[in-house]
Amino acid sequence: MLWRRFNGEHLNLPIKQAVENAIKTETGKGYKLKVCIGTDSQVRSHDTEFATVIVFLREGRGGFMYIHNEKTKHQYSIKERMLVEVAKSIEIAYELCDLFTLYDVDMEVHADINTNPGFKSNEALREAMGYILGMGFAFKAKPEAFASSCCADKMVN
Repeated sequence: MLWRRFNGEHLNLPIKQAVENAIKTETGKGYKLKVCIGTDSQVRSHDTEFATVIVFLREGRGGFMYIHNEKTKHQYSIKERMLVEVAKSIEIAYELCDLFTLYDVDMEVHADINTNPGFKSNEALREAMGYILGMGFAFKAKPEAFASSCCADKMVN
C-alpha cells in the first residue's frame, strides 16, 4: 500500500512504522495527539476511486495527514460503497490500534454517512455504526466525520 503526505511526498516506510515515528516525534515535541481515520469515494464513469486518510490532530496546534488512494472498476450500490469505505477505514485502524494504545493516542473512525434519513447514504448508517463500534473503535458520522467528509473528500482525485 502506497501512502503519501498532503504535499505529495511518498512515505518510504510501511505505514505502521511511519505512524509510530510521527507519534514519537509529535509527542516528543510535547503535543497531545488525536488520530481520525476516514475514507471517501468518488464514482467517475466506470471507475470508483477511494481515498483513505489518517489525520493527526495536535491539540490546539493544527494537524497533518497521510493519504492512500486506490481505484477499482467494480460498480457498487450506494450502500455497498459506503460499507466498503468503512471497511477500508477499519482495516487501517485495526492495523494501527496497538500503536494508539501503546502511546495513549485517542483514535476515531469517521464514516462519510449522513445521519439524516433523507440522504441515500443513510441506509448504511446502522451497519457501519455496528461494524465500527463492534470492533471497539470510537465512531463519528456526518456532520462530525471531518476525516472522511472533508479531508478524504479532497483527496479523491
